[in-house]
This record gives sequence, structure tokens and C-alpha cells, in this order.
Amino acid sequence: MLHTIKQGVRKFSTNVTSLINCNRLEGKVAIVTASTDGIGLSIARRLAQEGAKVMISSRKELNVKNTVEKLQSEGLEVAGTICHVGKTEDRKKLFEKTVADFGGLDILVSNAAVNPSVGTVLDTTEEVWDKIFDINVKSTYLLMKESLPLLKQSKSPSIIIISSIAGYQPFNLLGVYSISKTALLALCKATAEELAPDGIRVNCIAPGLIKTKFSRAMHEMEEAHEVAISQISMRRIGQPDEIGGTAAFLASDDASYVTGEVIVVSGGMKSRL
Repeated sequence: MLHTIKQGVRKFSTNVTSLINCNRLEGKVAIVTASTDGIGLSIARRLAQEGAKVMISSRKELNVKNTVEKLQSEGLEVAGTICHVGKTEDRKKLFEKTVADFGGLDILVSNAAVNPSVGTVLDTTEEVWDKIFDINVKSTYLLMKESLPLLKQSKSPSIIIISSIAGYQPFNLLGVYSISKTALLALCKATAEELAPDGIRVNCIAPGLIKTKFSRAMHEMEEAHEVAISQISMRRIGQPDEIGGTAAFLASDDASYVTGEVIVVSGGMKSRL
């Protein structure tokens, strides 16, 4: 009997259920950047499954169109627009379309990030450094700042920043990317205190190794996969939906007294600065 129970627990822990019965976000409006694939798509889907109206965004029009059609076919209330988060005009249109389609904004999820080069910190060029910080950090800051007029009108506003376990434990070959993710942890802490009087909660999610295109090299190459798994207490790679569930919690009233915090979703990878 004990053996049977253990097997059941093991199976449950490695499979994310697709049946969502919560309606914690009913009546809320969300923006999720870079939401046509991977973690961003899973967050957008989960927020919509819990009742939110979600604005999908990405740099490529076809990706946005296909994702919107896919989620709408699942019965979810979503719309979409092109948005390169590094472009002022695109960010402006993102907020304008959200208001035009859904009437306001309650939840901002800043997920867009880049890593154009693999290498150590001191081997990185100034051009690559600038691009990583422009998209990963500066654009997150600007999205937050530009969303404030809308969020201040919300009854339960929330900002969620997607950082990374690399913000705590830098990856050698993702050196500058890791630094940018550490900067997001500080951005979360600093702005949470500043925005608390306005009732705007700011929190961060630090995913570990998640099965996405971004981490393909880590989970498709056998040797790299074994090295990665050895650092994860749960001995498995995470699924994008496991980040989506965390985001839904932080965006909901279940997290109404949570701000300035980082939830590490890493299967037990070390996370100390």
C-alpha cells in the first residue's frame, strides 16, 4: 500500500493538471509580454483560465495572431498586439489597445527577455551588454512606469516581474544575462516599497530550469541535462505551466498581503545571493 501511495505522489509531482477550477481573476485585465511561447504563453493561458482578459504580445505579428486564435479556440478571452518592449511606440500601443479592448488594466506581467550571446561576463561586448540591459531591465522599468496611470485606477493592481534562478546563482555562460536578472530582483524590492501606498503590489518569480526553447541546450543534450538535473533537488526539469500557476497566485487576491517578494520556482535549486 505504501509503495502504491508513493508512486501516486511521484506521478502527481511531475504532471501539471490542465483542469483549472479557480476563478480568482474574474473581471481583471492582464498584459503579459513575450506571451506567444514558453513561460509567457503559459502565464497568459493560466490567467485567462482563471477569468482574466489577457492581452497577448510579441515582436512578430504571425506569432501573436496564431497564439490569439489558439487561446480563443480554448474558450479564453484574449486579444493581441505586436510589441517590441524596447520600442516606446510599441509599449504605448500595447497599453492603448488593452484599454480599447478591455477597458483598463489590473495585472502587468513583464516577461520579455533576451540573451543574444553566450559567454562569461568579462568576455561580453559592450553592444551585447547594452542590449541585454535595455530589454531585460530598462524595458521592464519603463513598462512598470508607463502602466501606473492605469494600475492606479484598479481595485487590486499587481505587477509581476519574471526574473530567473540565474539572478541568485549566475550561470557561467550566461554571465550578463544572470546579472540582468539579479537587477530585476532589486527592481522588485525598490518599487514594491514605493508603490505600496498606491495599493500596487510588485512581486517577482525566479524560474529555475524550465522546459522551453530558451533552455533547449540544457535539456536536449544528454550530458548538459545530467549536469543540470544533478543540481535540482526534485531531479526533473520544470514545466512552463508551473510558472503560470505561480503567476496566477501572485496576481490574485490570495496574495493580497504579498509584495516585494520573490518566489523561486526551481525544484530546489540553490537560491541565495
